[in-house]
Amino acid sequence: MLNFGLEPQFPEDALRQLDSIQPATRESGEAFRDLTGLLWCSIDNDDSRDLDQLTVAEKLGDGKTRLWVAVADVDSLVKLQTPLDLHARKNTTSVYTGVKIFPMLPEKLSTDLTSLNEGAERPSMVIEMVVDASGQISQPEVYQALVKNKAKLAYHGVGDWLEGKGPLPPRAAQVPGMGEQLRLQDEAAQKLRRLRHEQGALELETLQPRPVTKDGEVVDLAQETKNRAGELIEDFMIAANGVTARYLTGKGFPTLRRVVKTPERWPRIVELAGNLGEKLPAEPDSRALSEFLTRQKARDPLRFPDLSLTVIKLMGRGEYVMEAPGQPPLGHFGLAVRDYNHSTAPNRRYPDLVTLRLLKAAVTQQASPYGLGDLSALAVHCTGQENAADKVERQVRKSASAMFISSRIGEYFQAIVTGASVKGTWVRVLQPPVEGYLAQGAKGLDVGDQVRVKLISVNVEKGFIDFAAIPR
Repeated sequence: MLNFGLEPQFPEDALRQLDSIQPATRESGEAFRDLTGLLWCSIDNDDSRDLDQLTVAEKLGDGKTRLWVAVADVDSLVKLQTPLDLHARKNTTSVYTGVKIFPMLPEKLSTDLTSLNEGAERPSMVIEMVVDASGQISQPEVYQALVKNKAKLAYHGVGDWLEGKGPLPPRAAQVPGMGEQLRLQDEAAQKLRRLRHEQGALELETLQPRPVTKDGEVVDLAQETKNRAGELIEDFMIAANGVTARYLTGKGFPTLRRVVKTPERWPRIVELAGNLGEKLPAEPDSRALSEFLTRQKARDPLRFPDLSLTVIKLMGRGEYVMEAPGQPPLGHFGLAVRDYNHSTAPNRRYPDLVTLRLLKAAVTQQASPYGLGDLSALAVHCTGQENAADKVERQVRKSASAMFISSRIGEYFQAIVTGASVKGTWVRVLQPPVEGYLAQGAKGLDVGDQVRVKLISVNVEKGFIDFAAIPR
């Protein structure tokens, strides 16, 4: 983390501030709605304790559903320009190495005082909307409210139940009406997802193996797979992020947008599709690409994650940009949406905390807490720090993979090229799911090419895994 410009430790002044923090209380005159009576729940990773959002739904007539997304009001305890805020601004994100988590905010906050924990009454920013039978969103509202989490749930348990693979999770079964509530949320999420896919949203699936350790040794590389519960939260958060972006723009506020620009390497994506017997238009078209990916996932599910990773690399990374009032939005090519920011995870990502502060100012009719210059600088900084955190997480994963595969030097594997530049060529082995450097035989290979490789060396400490390409 230090090598990539991240602070692994909280500064002393931040820890002193932490010691003085007390639970948030509602101040007199604050216009909070009381929504504690709604059947809120959180759905997150099995081991998550920093709960950023809650969801709830209400069935309306004519196939419509009212949705609420509550986002933790982290700003109520972490004020702008305080030591804790400055540390969060430095790192801009929590870092999840798979071995140890380096939270953006201390756990006393992120897993307790600013977390939407079960049974706790918390201040929040609520995004409300109505989803019709076709997945269209109407009647959006953004306001402050008090909320109370009725059930802390996890992706695996809820997902298995929604897919008919397991029982209703015990915690949900203990809350009257929670099963029906989850079904209603899932139905609304499916409507949102269908419409997004019709509009060209990309269905991508990458492999990010999580190290399973025992007594200091990596004994397995576990794969996290998508399920209906994860998709439910993803769909709701995308919808909420669109509402908040449009709300701020409508109020004349600048926004910190999350964008994926039109791919500059689209011709290579077209070539890749051609190699698979498919034809894509000459100009970038997210809908055509989405349909191509859907067909390929059905045709070759084993290699689809590698195809997804290839497309992601050719599309280019997401980034943050400042959008001034009246400025045409760049949009998010991968999600096929015009208006998008990050607003639903302020315990984990600094851009979300920035957006929360902008929303609070807009809701209470105050001036923006950030100037255009500050937001522009933050956009560049947050993009850079996110990339740095990704490098740290990838480094640890690579070290874990190197340890896991170290006993197989000299063996042969089927692989796919996942990166090709002047810096070198990288390949991902299909099984086990590890990525490494192509130290020999890389000439003429490009992203998406399939190749047979031999494992020639590993360095666990540095995370190096070196392969040699075997001539066809």
